[in-house]
Amino acid sequence: MTASQFVTALEDEGVDVKEYRTWRTHNRNHKGPWSDLNGVVIHHTAGSNSLALCYDGIAGLPGPLCHTHLSKSGVATMVGYGRANHAGSFPTNSFNAMKNESKTHPRPSGPETVDANAHTYGIEIENLGNGRDFYPQKQYDAAVRWAAAICRFHGWSADSVIGHKEGTTRKIDPKGPVGSADGPQFDMDQFRRDVDARLKTDEKPKPTTPSKPTKPATPAKPTVDLSNLVLAARRDPGLKQGGTTHPADVKLVEAALQKEGLLPAAYAKDGSFGTLTRTAYAAWQRRCGYTGSAADGIPGKASLEKLGAKRGFKVKA
Repeated sequence: MTASQFVTALEDEGVDVKEYRTWRTHNRNHKGPWSDLNGVVIHHTAGSNSLALCYDGIAGLPGPLCHTHLSKSGVATMVGYGRANHAGSFPTNSFNAMKNESKTHPRPSGPETVDANAHTYGIEIENLGNGRDFYPQKQYDAAVRWAAAICRFHGWSADSVIGHKEGTTRKIDPKGPVGSADGPQFDMDQFRRDVDARLKTDEKPKPTTPSKPTKPATPAKPTVDLSNLVLAARRDPGLKQGGTTHPADVKLVEAALQKEGLLPAAYAKDGSFGTLTRTAYAAWQRRCGYTGSAADGIPGKASLEKLGAKRGFKVKA
C-alpha cells in the first residue's frame, strides 16, 4: 500500500495517527527493495521517549527503525515508509511460518539468512522491555488495531503477525505485562487472537464511491524542531569536519538559507550547523532586523518561523 493508504487504513481501524517529519520518503530502500510484503513484526523500544530515535536511528543502525512508533498513550506516529531497519535477519523456519500464515510459530532455529527488513512492516511499542514496565490497555489495543489494519488491507490472517522474539533468537521483544504492572505478560498467541477478533468485526474501511476529480493534496510541510537546531548551532562548530548533531533539521534550514543567497550551495546539504551555517543564519537574523547578541547565529523562534513561512517548513518550538 502507498503511504497515504497506510494512514487511511490505520485511521479506518480506529488508530490515532500522527505524522513525523518527512516520514513518507524516509527509508532504507537504497539497501534493497521493500517488496513481496508478507508479514508484520511487533517490537518494544527498550527505552522511553524514543520517537526521535526510531526516526533517526543510532550509529551503525540508521533510521527508520520501524514504520510506526506507538506511545504509551496509544498515539501511532509514522516514522518511515519503505524498507526499515527493524527486523534484521530471520531463519527460514520462523520466516516461512509468518509468510505462510501458519497456525503455529516455531522457535526460530538455523542460520538467519532471510532479509526480514525487505518483506515486513514493523512497529516499535514504547516500553522499557524489562518485564516490569507495563503496556497500558489503550496502547495494547492500538497495537492490535495497527496490526489488524495492515492484515485487513492485504487480506492476510492474524497469523501473518509475529513478535520479534518469534522471528529470531537474538531478541526478546515484545516483553512486559499488559494492562497493569501485575497483568499477564505480552503473549503473541493472545495478541494474534485479539487481531483475529478485530479482523472479524464489521469495522472495515468504508468502500470509496466515485466522485469528481479533486485537486492533488498539498504535501504536508516538513517540521523543524527549534530545540534541535539550537543544540546543533551550539555544538556543531566545535565538532570535527563533517560532525553533525541533528542533520535532518539542519538540512532544511541550510536549504532555506541557500535559497536566501546566504549560504553557498557547497555547504547547504551537509547537515552540520557549523561556522558557515551560523554565519549565514546570523545574516538572516540581521535581515529580520535583529542586531548584537540577537543576531549571533543561534536560531530563535521568531526568526526561524519567518524563514519557515517563506521557505516552506513549520517550526516546532
